[in-house]
Amino acid sequence: MTEHIVFARDGAIARVTLNRPDRLNALTDAMRDRISALFTDMAQDDSVRAVILDAAGRGFCASGDVTNMGAFTVTTGRQRLKSAHRMILSIANIEKPVIAAVRGPVAGIGWSMAMACDMIVASETAVFSQVFRNVGLVPDGGAIYFLSQLLGVLRAKELVYTARKVPAAEALQLGLVTRLVADDALETTALALADDLARGPGFAFGIAKKMFKAMNTPSLEACLDSEAWAQGLALMSEDHGEGARAFKEKRKPDFKAR
Repeated sequence: MTEHIVFARDGAIARVTLNRPDRLNALTDAMRDRISALFTDMAQDDSVRAVILDAAGRGFCASGDVTNMGAFTVTTGRQRLKSAHRMILSIANIEKPVIAAVRGPVAGIGWSMAMACDMIVASETAVFSQVFRNVGLVPDGGAIYFLSQLLGVLRAKELVYTARKVPAAEALQLGLVTRLVADDALETTALALADDLARGPGFAFGIAKKMFKAMNTPSLEACLDSEAWAQGLALMSEDHGEGARAFKEKRKPDFKAR
């Protein structure tokens, strides 16, 4: 079976690649756990000085795998959220610069993963979206936390409530990406940036990263805790049941629950 997460090293630069291009790199539970393990290991490896998170194929990540959508119980839904939260925290809390290199669809938990990184280099093909409303769920992976920090609450609400697609040029204008490049320059730009950071003062970068985190109240951990109970309720709602059916039937959902 093809390895869905590929890990590679080039000197002091580590590269974690989502490798499920036939499904636009939609995350499975196993992929989440593998990413968590890799970032946990890299956090303890002094020879790793910068990390690139990217993806194979034409899209970064079209959210989570939908195989079991609509079939979660309170217990299984909570377990899946805990797995996602471990992954997001492992990316956000590693005391080394992490660069997301994204192209094509960047949706749902995939967008949360990118925002958990320190910098986002985006191809001109990138399109960002908070797709959760389409299936009757609240954003997860810390999306509300990250969007509120980057945009402010007012603009974050608009993206969450409408689930509209944000093209790469608008994302740059809004401050949602660090750099915007031609699609064929994505890998070389991300690698050059990672190389520059890997040659920088790693200890100072780690301290600065903790300082940036300390500026945000409430913390990411507190946000993820509240997200766990909120998404648990949403997973059991009639709206999510209708959203899951509509997604599988390729039609617009008819939400009625209040």
